[in-house]
Amino acid sequence: MGTCRYCGEAAGFLRSKHPECHAKFLKEVDERNEALNKISVLAEKIINEEMKLDEFKSTVAVLANTHNFTEEQKRDALIKGWEQCVDKALEDSLLSEEEEDSLADYYRAFDLSQQELNRNDAFTQVVKAGVLRDLVQGEVNPERMKIQGDLPFNFMKSEKLIWVFTNTDYYEEKTRRQYVGGHAGVSVRVVKGVYFRTGSFKGHPVETKETVYIGKGLLAVTTKHVYFSGGGKSFRIRHNKIVTIEPHSDGVTVQRDAATAKPQSFATGDGWFTYNLLANVANLE
Repeated sequence: MGTCRYCGEAAGFLRSKHPECHAKFLKEVDERNEALNKISVLAEKIINEEMKLDEFKSTVAVLANTHNFTEEQKRDALIKGWEQCVDKALEDSLLSEEEEDSLADYYRAFDLSQQELNRNDAFTQVVKAGVLRDLVQGEVNPERMKIQGDLPFNFMKSEKLIWVFTNTDYYEEKTRRQYVGGHAGVSVRVVKGVYFRTGSFKGHPVETKETVYIGKGLLAVTTKHVYFSGGGKSFRIRHNKIVTIEPHSDGVTVQRDAATAKPQSFATGDGWFTYNLLANVANLE
């Protein structure tokens, strides 16, 4: 005689569940998932100032008790809700101080860690948006960027670190020269040791430009310079020596103000932020 996996009563010969118990279980699962989704949807009302945080916390508590959420399920729903709040706040690519405060109040109220909130890079996006807002207002807050360990750069005392990109791919533009064409034909001696007249050579040099991968490293942006170290290269570029910044989907290309300077490209993984960061830092000076 089989036993029902849901109620523990006899289920009948070779049976593991009662149909009505199974149907009740599926209904409870659907209702629980609907309640979890409701938490994520209601979270957006906080960033829109349509719901107070205390009201939201009470609603979450009621839903959790009613539908028997596990702690993991509840935290997952809360994180999804916070991520949706971030998306809503950054729809205009800007983050106001009020929006940033609301997001901070949210994760502190539920004791959500930065690591949890950054599982899809949402927390980093908030920090980046805050950095750009500071720069637009002519301010720099070094506390936004927390560095673990030492950096391979010797910063000047007068500059402040703003951001560090790790695992940045660095590329340089190289000019290669090759000769095409040749000489007039068979070798005929003109005088001893000379076999062609000057005009007999028809070959000419052709130059081609190509972008060459140099290596991966750290890219640091301060109030004075852009620093890079990696791939056997270390250098810094003063912001007021950068004449152009070309944005790409995953990075930027900069051109220095020097006769022999070649374009230098940095693939940081976030071209929008990198471009706006460099453009606004340059306006500080």
